Amino acid sequence: MITVYHNPRCGKSRACVAFLEQQKEPFELVKYLEHPLNFKQIQQLLQALDCTPIALIRTKESVWTEHFKGKELSDTELIQALVDYPILMERPVVVKGKRAVIARPLEHIEKLF
Repeated sequence: MITVYHNPRCGKSRACVAFLEQQKEPFELVKYLEHPLNFKQIQQLLQALDCTPIALIRTKESVWTEHFKGKELSDTELIQALVDYPILMERPVVVKGKRAVIARPLEHIEKLF
């Protein structure tokens, strides 16, 4: 099963959902702003993405610039920032099995198939 961490207000996220619908791939949507991930879930997501926490953070988001820009944060602190401010998470994130990609650009989804 494919899981898409989705923000319906994001055009890239909506394009990802449309792509999967066209491919007739079954998937589950997780609206992560309504159902935020906890610390352990973010750790698992990072492992599936094979990336560092900063790679999952939208550093141009106003929350980031207001609270974190210019600070040196540990990976633990970065994950906690994602827990505290889910809007910071890059989107969409697509998970299939034990692998995941940040689908920006959309073509990154192809790495999962």
